[in-house]
Amino acid sequence: MVSAIVKMAEGQSGVDSLATEFATYSDFLDSQVTPTDLYYLEDEELARQLVELGYRGSGEVLKREDFEARKLAAAASRQARGDQQNVLCSTGKPVEKCALLLALAQREEANRNGKMTTIVFVRDRNHRGQEISGYIDYAHRLKTEDFGPYFSGRRKLLPRHSDLSFYNWDTNYSTSNSTANYQAPSPGDNTTCARLSSQRYIQITLFDHITRRKA
Repeated sequence: MVSAIVKMAEGQSGVDSLATEFATYSDFLDSQVTPTDLYYLEDEELARQLVELGYRGSGEVLKREDFEARKLAAAASRQARGDQQNVLCSTGKPVEKCALLLALAQREEANRNGKMTTIVFVRDRNHRGQEISGYIDYAHRLKTEDFGPYFSGRRKLLPRHSDLSFYNWDTNYSTSNSTANYQAPSPGDNTTCARLSSQRYIQITLFDHITRRKA
């Protein structure tokens, strides 16, 4: 039933805007009544009835049941979009194959809803074979990029120049940046450290900071 309603919303042009513009059917009818109608009829309720019957009005003729159906369809469509957005990137991905991916998957929801912010320290080699390391604000990266390729194993999570810190051991190039969650380089109080072992990385360390913010 819900899927049918969602398809109804998607198939009608302007449905969502119409349904959200007017809170009630009476509001919709009032929007179709002109000052001239009120002048001659001198009765708001009668003017609404004539609009509903299609005799008066300055816009689309829409029956009460059709308006309610559109409101329901728009609400279902918004709910469906919200449910899609709430699906975690790690859901259904083979994260068990890598200790880092498994750890990130376990922390993804908490980092997205603000209950936790995690700093990931990674030391590995880039595509040029150069050894690099850096501290990554996991919550910040989740908000600014798609983690699907990471969780599926198609891409390795490596530090970037824009992360909390970055260091190239071959060129001695380094950067340091602050994010909305951290002032580099200190993660603050209530922080725990977890070192992971993975065949895919030279060194991995996660710093979990428990926040007081509510989801």
